[in-house]
Amino acid sequence: MAGHSKWANIKRRKGAQDAKRAKVFTRILKEIAIAVKEGGSPDPDSNPRLRLAIANAKGVNMPKDNINRAIKKASDKDSESYQEVTYEGYGPAGIALFVEATTDNINRTVSNVRAIFTKYGGSLGTNGSLEFIFDRKGVFSIPLERLSEWDMEEFEMELIDGGAEEVEKEDEFVTIYTSFEDFGNMQKKLEELSIEAESQELQRIPNSTQEVDIEDGKKVLNIIEKFEEDDDVNTVFHNMELSEALMAEME
Repeated sequence: MAGHSKWANIKRRKGAQDAKRAKVFTRILKEIAIAVKEGGSPDPDSNPRLRLAIANAKGVNMPKDNINRAIKKASDKDSESYQEVTYEGYGPAGIALFVEATTDNINRTVSNVRAIFTKYGGSLGTNGSLEFIFDRKGVFSIPLERLSEWDMEEFEMELIDGGAEEVEKEDEFVTIYTSFEDFGNMQKKLEELSIEAESQELQRIPNSTQEVDIEDGKKVLNIIEKFEEDDDVNTVFHNMELSEALMAEME
């Protein structure tokens, strides 16, 4: 998991550099819309999924007015309906790529995803073909500054009580991993402790990672970037080993 955490942290730093904030806001606004539609209520107290979306919105400092407008808009029966979809395939050098998207036009999305796979050295596979490569885990990211009053050993004991499988302290963040089943338990635990995560989401963590040379690694990073530039794509998970040399290419 450490490699995946490192990738997440790199994306966090890089995101600040290349102004991906708007994309993050768009993704969260879609999450709010889906939560209101599927949960059947604009009230976060009775809609756990909406409560999670709002927590993620606050985690990236989305203005309260934006959140309220999104909830009100999604409550309109004539508002856009979004669908969550996933695509699985292989990129350059046989690296597994798992693409998560949210769309109001599935034909457009699958066409765009297929085109990116084809153009940049990959191949789109069938859904379920990568299930043996990735585990779905709960991942919570908390800035260290929000834990300044906590003794870290005591804090970790609380997290274990909430279902934490692994806790990593790296750079300016603490990353907590749980099983898929304990995702809700960890949400409740952090609420009990009055700790607000910057993000709390389900991610697909590779069981093992695959080494590639620098040139192939750059090709994989390129196809991931092309996916992430697509407005419908939320996240791309992969099983590529991130060597120090590859990380240097991302600076």
